[in-house]
This record gives sequence, C-alpha cells and structure tokens, in this order.
Amino acid sequence: MGLLLSRLWRMFGNEEHKLVMVGLDNAGKTTILYQFLMNEVVHTSPTIGSNVEEVVWRNIHFLVWDLGGQQSLRAAWSTYYTNTELVIMVIDSTDRERLAVTRDELYRMLQHEDLSKASLLVYANKQDLKGSMSAAEISRQLDLTSIKKHQWHIQACCALTGEGLYQGLEWIVQRIKNK
Repeated sequence: MGLLLSRLWRMFGNEEHKLVMVGLDNAGKTTILYQFLMNEVVHTSPTIGSNVEEVVWRNIHFLVWDLGGQQSLRAAWSTYYTNTELVIMVIDSTDRERLAVTRDELYRMLQHEDLSKASLLVYANKQDLKGSMSAAEISRQLDLTSIKKHQWHIQACCALTGEGLYQGLEWIVQRIKNK
C-alpha cells in the first residue's frame, strides 16, 4: 500500500526535479530552455554564469539550470551538481571540430560523485542545418555505449522549431516515474 501511495504522490504531487543543462558555448542550451518555457524562439546572448527556470511538463516540475558553456565557465559546472537528478547535454551537431572537447567535458562531468545517480539526456541539436551529424554519429563519436553507470539517451532535435525536444522530456519523465 505504501508503494502505491508513493507512486501516486509522485505522479500527481508537486515535487521538483533538478536538471542541469550543459554543453559548449553556442550549442543552443538557452534556446532550448526558453522553447520549453514559452514554446517560442527568443533572441539570446551567450550565458555568463547560469539561467534558472522552472519548467512544468506533464504535471512534473523541473528546476532547470542552464549553465554557460564558454571554456572559462566550465570549471564552475560542478558547483551546480548537488541534488541533480538529470543532466541534459546539448551538442551543436554541426560543430565537428569541438566534439572531442565535448566528449572530454562529458566524461569529466560523469565522474563527479554528486552525479553518480543522475541520468543523462544528450540533445543532438541543430539537426535542421546542412552537414549536421546524426544522433547515431554523435553517439559513436562520444562513445555513449561505454557509459554503464548512468542511464542515458540521445535525442536528435532542433531548438528553433522544438522538433525532438519533447521526446527528450518524455524520456526524462519515464526515468522519474520508474524510480
């Protein structure tokens, strides 16, 4: 009976889930955040530090921390990891030259003890642009199948149109409901 009540509370309760959204500069993190909030594209400038917003999807409240991706800011990402349940890594699918940097940042982040129980959603953003890498190609380049200690999923998307974003959120919702 207690298990049933806890699952019902989780489904209809008002609990909040902390997400951090990371990625290199110009990957589209802030555009995705505001697409979730307002379902429209807003003009953004490079994030200095962080943005934080509450996003509600399917009656689930997410506290989303959008962290600046410039090289000088990445060292501070770990200060946001406490109590994080989910990590969203946004990748510019056209940025082949910096995919190795993204891979290094991803694996460094996943080593952090505060993220030991966090799930990972990778958004392969900018799929609308010519020459973008597919989600499968990015997965291979990042060697995502080697990640064994975290549940993960890669989702092709376009932040400007919203295409693929909500499929990623659905995956997150399923992780929460299956806890």
